[in-house]
Amino acid sequence: MQMEQSIAHGVEVIAPKRHLVFAYYVSGHGFGHATRVVEVVRHLILAGHDVHMVTGAPDFVFTSEIQSPRLLFRKVVLDCGAVQADALTVDPIASLEKYSQMSVLPRASVLATEIQWLNSIKADLVISDVVPIACRAAADAGIRSVCVTNFSWDFIYAEYVMVAGSHYRSVLQQIAEDYSHSEFVIRLPGYSPMPAFRGVIDVPLVVRRLHKSREEVRKDLGVPDDVKLVIFNFGGQPAGWKLKEEYLPAGWLCLVCGASDNQELPPNFIKLAKDVYTPDLIAASDCMLGKIGYGTVSEAMAYKLPFIFIRRDYFNEEPYLREMLENYQGGVEMARRDMLSGCWIPYLERAVNLKPCYEGGTNGGELAAHILQDTAVGKNCVLDKQTKVRRLLDVMVPGCQPQKVPGNDILVPDWHTLAENKLGLHN
Repeated sequence: MQMEQSIAHGVEVIAPKRHLVFAYYVSGHGFGHATRVVEVVRHLILAGHDVHMVTGAPDFVFTSEIQSPRLLFRKVVLDCGAVQADALTVDPIASLEKYSQMSVLPRASVLATEIQWLNSIKADLVISDVVPIACRAAADAGIRSVCVTNFSWDFIYAEYVMVAGSHYRSVLQQIAEDYSHSEFVIRLPGYSPMPAFRGVIDVPLVVRRLHKSREEVRKDLGVPDDVKLVIFNFGGQPAGWKLKEEYLPAGWLCLVCGASDNQELPPNFIKLAKDVYTPDLIAASDCMLGKIGYGTVSEAMAYKLPFIFIRRDYFNEEPYLREMLENYQGGVEMARRDMLSGCWIPYLERAVNLKPCYEGGTNGGELAAHILQDTAVGKNCVLDKQTKVRRLLDVMVPGCQPQKVPGNDILVPDWHTLAENKLGLHN
């Protein structure tokens, strides 16, 4: 295949001569999916392709990093993710019910609409992070699809079915069946089991690049270098928590993401604009306080920022990301009651003494874009050599789900390890 070479924003890009059209479906759950999609899309755009975003996320999440007429938006949400009362409280029953209303009950009409749209834009490849029905729509339209993610919704929802009742099992089965129509999953670090996918390609962390240096960010904020900064980052959902001046030690300031317009803050707390570019602020801070999610964990690791995290119930992604974070000496768990009552100081003092040590790759977005281009032009990408073993291990972990009981602190990664040891297999 003929290639052409070009320079865009100081980056050398080797692009296929053929112009490609990608349809990128993004989960409606929070901003985390959209922020990691940005880096993959940026490289596809730099290579000269069109990318149609199917998302409910605000445009600024993408346009703060990508300004191009080849980036197009379609405001449609085809999954709900986890329904949350606030940043830490997931409603399992409401999550399953809403997904059923969005993607199960109107399934025939949703598929018909998506098939027609995909054909109308002449899509070469469908990418999903990680909307299940998009994979089935692509298959019915005769278009290949690939998922890019660190988890799948069938695994997250498996725990919800235990609470909501077995009559929701059909939802899990439908989601898994939809995912099975994708060619493979580009799997991000900190991944959970994903047995529905037929193949896997692993890439390094996908993280957004920095626009400004630590010094430039602090100068813009008017914050001297000797002042300690903690960034309060709960995915834009602080839920109206009352923040008080005495929560912070002397000489500290707190940058608050996602504060409502009418939320009053003490003088040592700084309200950030809703469209602020958080990677720059993360890299300019001394630690972060928030919930575990792929976006927060990956950017904390990439920029070696200690992360004080509060656990969420009913989100099976979390143990895997936590294990990765703690493996690189970057995490401190804060009890939820201490966060809400303002007992922050011991955690902040402990966090600033951590020495995060992640030295791995952060170019997962670039590598994922290359894989997606190759797939779009018909190339069969090399999958992991242990696909059958990997799928067997992945299936065993959800199989342990019904045995989990309230108060049992065993982590999902432990189940995965036990399965490996028992089988004498290693993924």
